[in-house]
Amino acid sequence: MADDQEEDLELTELEAEAPMDDQEPSAEAPPAEAAAPEVEESLEERSQRIAGELEAVYDIPVQVSAVLGKCSMQVSQLLKLGRGAVVELDRRVGEAIDIYVNNRLVARGEVVVVDERLGVTMTEIIKSDRT
Repeated sequence: MADDQEEDLELTELEAEAPMDDQEPSAEAPPAEAAAPEVEESLEERSQRIAGELEAVYDIPVQVSAVLGKCSMQVSQLLKLGRGAVVELDRRVGEAIDIYVNNRLVARGEVVVVDERLGVTMTEIIKSDRT
């Protein structure tokens, strides 16, 4: 029975030593909290740099179009249209509209009312491959 107690003591001593090694701070790896401010500063610096680089294009005019829908008709039908005529489009109520910039589809969105005027809110950005 004395042998069992000695084995138990040895295991207990090993278990007590193991957590001590894990808890010692490493000189090589700084705590995660100390690294976080550096990341935020570099992101801020990066955004300021990108904003400065884009400043050259701020004054370039672009044409933005919001397309509610499309339809095709013959010229004779088009000439018969008068004031108050209704043209049926290929979209349903509540369906997303297409937003073009310089005749390139860049986003989809929804029609909204802003101060008694119509507006468009973007709900999806369209990524296109530029080849």
